[in-house]
Amino acid sequence: MLFRTVVDILPLSFSIAPCEEMLFVGSCFADSIGRRFQEENFRVAVNPYGVMYNPASIMHTVRRFLNEPVRVTPKVVVFTLGTNHVYVLRETGEIVDNCQKRPQKLFEERVLSVQECCEYLAMAIELLKETCPEVKVMVTVSPVRYAKYGFHGSAISKATLILAAEQLRKEWQGVVDYFPAYEIVNDELRDYRFYQPDMIHPSSQTIEYIWERMVECCLSDEAREFLKEWKPIKTALAHRPFNADSEEYKAFLEKTREKMELLKARYPQMPISQV
Repeated sequence: MLFRTVVDILPLSFSIAPCEEMLFVGSCFADSIGRRFQEENFRVAVNPYGVMYNPASIMHTVRRFLNEPVRVTPKVVVFTLGTNHVYVLRETGEIVDNCQKRPQKLFEERVLSVQECCEYLAMAIELLKETCPEVKVMVTVSPVRYAKYGFHGSAISKATLILAAEQLRKEWQGVVDYFPAYEIVNDELRDYRFYQPDMIHPSSQTIEYIWERMVECCLSDEAREFLKEWKPIKTALAHRPFNADSEEYKAFLEKTREKMELLKARYPQMPISQV
């Protein structure tokens, strides 16, 4: 008997190489997944100007990031869409990324249509392609629910983002792919034990499961092999000894350094880590 429905993930038009340069922009879910990639030695920038929930703010982040003099040149970019709700500064009519604790009366809340979401994300992609013509973009919808809209309102917002992501994927075939994080949490896991105590945010176990699904379908064979080789070194680096001054621990550290250097020799793009 089957006790759960496993979400099928469409084959991607690309695969992520070991230690790839990546940019994650979007909701707090982007923070969680982006940090997971960082832990595995991918060269990742995660929400460099803070969490951005809507497509307009994601575009603003991409534009600002690409204007920075010193930065990674991302070959893979992940957009995690949280909501289609935006805040507009009444005085100028511009969408703001952060209200900066200014009075609420200065702003008007409105919702972006499917087409508007697509247009903002398309502008972000066009900016990225000017810098890296071969860039690949993965779009996902955050599974974090927005109780302040009411759960019906949250569902409408998520549906708008899913429709926008699908339209974007069709318009940018070979450039944009969709990863079903929202569907995995809501259709495959489908249980409150996979949420944090607030019953809104995914638990660490859920993040780890989504990471495993990404490894399975998004990473190249070489990247998966790299992870296997990196795992025992990562475990060794996390080890906390009873006596850091013992000869046994010093020998353990030296052996770990040697393994690290061997791995770096094989993957010269690997970020430098301290042992």
